[in-house]
Amino acid sequence: MNNCNSTSGGNSRHIDSNQTGIHEKIPELVARHLQHTSQRPFTEHTLQAFAQAQDWLNDWQGPLILDACCGVGESTTHIANKYPEAKVIGVDKSAHRIGKHEHYSLKQDNALILRADLNDFWRLAVQANWRLARHFLLYPNPYPKSAHVQRRWHASPAFADILKLGGQLEVRSNWQIYIQEFSMALDIAGFSGDTHQYHDKQAITPFERKYWASGQHSWQVIAQL
Repeated sequence: MNNCNSTSGGNSRHIDSNQTGIHEKIPELVARHLQHTSQRPFTEHTLQAFAQAQDWLNDWQGPLILDACCGVGESTTHIANKYPEAKVIGVDKSAHRIGKHEHYSLKQDNALILRADLNDFWRLAVQANWRLARHFLLYPNPYPKSAHVQRRWHASPAFADILKLGGQLEVRSNWQIYIQEFSMALDIAGFSGDTHQYHDKQAITPFERKYWASGQHSWQVIAQL
């Protein structure tokens, strides 16, 4: 399953969904996943990527930022420039997208981009007692079809690990319902999310640039974990 940036379920310029509001199963799914830890085996390539991340961090004691679903790494570059005092790790499942990151990267010393399965990477980070300063989830695949609700991060087992990593979580989507659902999931877990429409002078992902160019809005939820 790939929950990262994708045009699956529609093209990059619009959301085509049979949902008109928050999915009715969100409370049930979130409650279930918060009570159970995934036991599935780790993928080998993610174990290797996480080991690389640990070696790169070494004994780092400063702020740690994770750019989940980083795509081609453009957002990771912007985040690393904005927070030079932090170590920033961008993770995406797609080898194709990760392979393009050099086009956007300025080779910052404080940034690392890895190919890994985030379902596993987040679990490994929790087991290693990582504590994030900031956590970005910018334009993950919303899986807009109602039947695919459990593929959305907030309705999947990975949600519990996202919460355990702490820090300031920032999630953006061009589908308002996705952000509303994520905010509800946070509320169920005992966290308060600030939800609003988002825009800035500069887009920091190719998806964000396409959405704004086509007249779409971005929606955002921010929570202190």
